[in-house]
Amino acid sequence: MSTRVLADEICGTLRMAGHQAYLVGGCVRDILLRRDPVDYDVATDATPEQVQALFPDSLAVGAQFGVVAVLGGVERVQIEVATFRADVGYTDGRHPDRVIFAKSPEEDVKRRDFTINALLLDPQTGEVLDFVGGRKDLEAGIIRAIGRPEERFREDKLRMIRAARFAARFRYTIEPETFAGIAGLAEEVRQVSAERIRDELTKLLTEGAARRGFELLDATRLLPAVLPEIARMKGVEQPPEFHPEGDVWTHTLMMLQGLPVNCPETLAWGVLLHDVGKPPTFRAAAGPGDRIRFDEHVEVGVRMAEEICHRLRFSNDDTQQIAALVANHMRFKDVQKMKMSTLKRFARLDRFAEHLELHKLDCVSSHGSLEAYNFVKRFLEETPPEQVRPPRLVTGDDLKLLGLQPGPRFKQILEAVEDAQLSGEIATREEGLALVERAFCRG
Repeated sequence: MSTRVLADEICGTLRMAGHQAYLVGGCVRDILLRRDPVDYDVATDATPEQVQALFPDSLAVGAQFGVVAVLGGVERVQIEVATFRADVGYTDGRHPDRVIFAKSPEEDVKRRDFTINALLLDPQTGEVLDFVGGRKDLEAGIIRAIGRPEERFREDKLRMIRAARFAARFRYTIEPETFAGIAGLAEEVRQVSAERIRDELTKLLTEGAARRGFELLDATRLLPAVLPEIARMKGVEQPPEFHPEGDVWTHTLMMLQGLPVNCPETLAWGVLLHDVGKPPTFRAAAGPGDRIRFDEHVEVGVRMAEEICHRLRFSNDDTQQIAALVANHMRFKDVQKMKMSTLKRFARLDRFAEHLELHKLDCVSSHGSLEAYNFVKRFLEETPPEQVRPPRLVTGDDLKLLGLQPGPRFKQILEAVEDAQLSGEIATREEGLALVERAFCRG
């Protein structure tokens, strides 16, 4: 069962029971824009208890705020059904202090964030209910807060980042009063939980308009509040012979512009953070013949990327991958000089396709040479996977049988055998054991 079918059925069941029911929010916006909605929400005058009575297969995911999740079909498709409400006070900047259930859809939409997200659709008749001018703003390409922008943003500070994300995603402009409201309250976005900021920024990075999104974060003063390390890239010059495009900020924006829609989240964050170590390691040219340098910017960048990931509560796995993308992005310049064993190990990095894509974006957004990229692509196309990641010829147990004592030296020996294997010097277990005996078991 599709989410749209389930949402329409829910509205029909609610109406059969004498209630009002409409599709609401982003799904209506997307339908009017002829986009495929990611999910569907239903708004009704039925109370959470009445909704659960009508739909026994439901979950009270936020019943205190009037929200019930209705499940349907063998796929267990989930639709959130929310009771019309008017919220009273937002002391914590996220949740209403008190919820008053309402009977009017007009009263309900006036508590929502932006006009384009406050439209209702009658799935039976196709009629669109618009109490806040949302259709006009959709046609004009405008992001406008409902009512007084400061009030909407004080209710939920994350809405400020969402304004930038929607404006970037739909290529809209932010209405002047809404823009001014964000700029005036930008510092208060720090009150939002790290997880919510991370998720919103990840959406901004992966929806296909990352550059525009970060330009808007900068313009609205949100960037130094959420990612001060990225804001510090502005004005940090780079050697023009390698970076004719300009400073670190410009280079990073150009790379963000190249990110495809729905790219891996870790790739997007890796692109954003790959040069985060440059501002603190900047060293101007000392004189004629010298150039701008960023000594150890990779090592510094890895530490900073890890700190940012920890601050934003990334999982350990994502943190490790993002840090690896930062740590390895400069290694591509040496691929044509690498020993075969080193190149194969490099290509065995976890999710290597992300490393390769980051490098491509890095090149296209600077000097433009794809020589190293094409070299690695040819290597991967021409080298069978079993040669890049062959089964181990010699194990630790084999070393014990040869009379060697377990310890740190085991790693050195096994790496030496693998180097010879990856370089094509040996191909069998017997040859591997013979190498160990020659190099490590005599004298």
